[in-house]
Amino acid sequence: MDNELKQSREKINQVDRQMAELFEQRMNLTEKIAAYKQKHGLQIYDQEREEEMIRDNSNWIQDEILKGYYADFLRQTMRISRSYQNRLLNGMKIGYSGIEGAYAHIAARKLFPTAHKESYNGFKATYDAVVEGECDIAILPLENSSAGEVGQVTDLLFSGPLFINATYELIITHDLIGLPGSKVEDIKTVISHPQALDQCTKFIKDHNLKQIAADNTAMAAQYVAKQNDPTISAIASKDSAELYGLETLASGINTEKTNTTRFAILSASENRSISNKHDVHFALMFTVAHEAGSLARALNIIGAHGYNLRTLRSRPMPELMWQYYFYAEADGNIYTPDGQDMLEALQVCCNQVRMIGSFVEQKAVE
Repeated sequence: MDNELKQSREKINQVDRQMAELFEQRMNLTEKIAAYKQKHGLQIYDQEREEEMIRDNSNWIQDEILKGYYADFLRQTMRISRSYQNRLLNGMKIGYSGIEGAYAHIAARKLFPTAHKESYNGFKATYDAVVEGECDIAILPLENSSAGEVGQVTDLLFSGPLFINATYELIITHDLIGLPGSKVEDIKTVISHPQALDQCTKFIKDHNLKQIAADNTAMAAQYVAKQNDPTISAIASKDSAELYGLETLASGINTEKTNTTRFAILSASENRSISNKHDVHFALMFTVAHEAGSLARALNIIGAHGYNLRTLRSRPMPELMWQYYFYAEADGNIYTPDGQDMLEALQVCCNQVRMIGSFVEQKAVE
């Protein structure tokens, strides 16, 4: 019996040695995946990929009892892989517009918790930081569910070289924040970004508050902290209140409770790794001749190839009066033969066509 136990343990050691070699191979591949994610501005945790891997790879196990244990083994292996990727990507630089506490900073912190975040003054400076190699990726707002598109960012996408490799939604909750000890009835003046003020119109009118516009909500919070005046408050996030030593006087004062901002993750490289995933979308920009039917022909080409157009917006072209370009998003995988045929047809039909990116829509970041 002792000899049998010894032999079994020796065989386990042999298997463990093989597993150790395979583990090193797997982690070496993880380094390549981390480098790809850094280059393309992708999150480390891909829940859809992990669930698919566990479901498919568990079928390799013939013993039904062992399948559950193998699924646990895979989960633990992927947890270790994520931890290693986090360590590798600690040097990743994320550019965002505004100061600490701004909603873009909140999004960057939630999406890339271990990366270095770099603040820039304005959307263009943030965008250019990636173009010039100062940052790996930029996080910029594409649109808001209440205020609509962010036109300056759309213009940057049209004129610049960066790609959208992911989009994420952030639920925006506006709070009234002020000095510690202040009360709502003490407040006479409120300061915030114009969009935030618009989104809290009812609360502002109900409390007869004077409004002051700021460049962003975090700067409004910073201003209130510096003024040290209990009659002045800011409309900003809970994060801004904590960051600048303020208190929340009233929570969720935005009129629309579904207020959401959609952020784009921009990088210098196009991400084509999602071509085999579900719920894929793509974005492109194009211009057409200033003549009857030109836009309709372009849209017909998209529809004829089976792509559902989910967004279409026009923007004036800089320095060309009464000329417009179009931003479009559609459902489907553009990296198929049919998708490439569509792009070729658009090249013939349109004056300019530029692929902006392909991505899987990610729902609200909590």
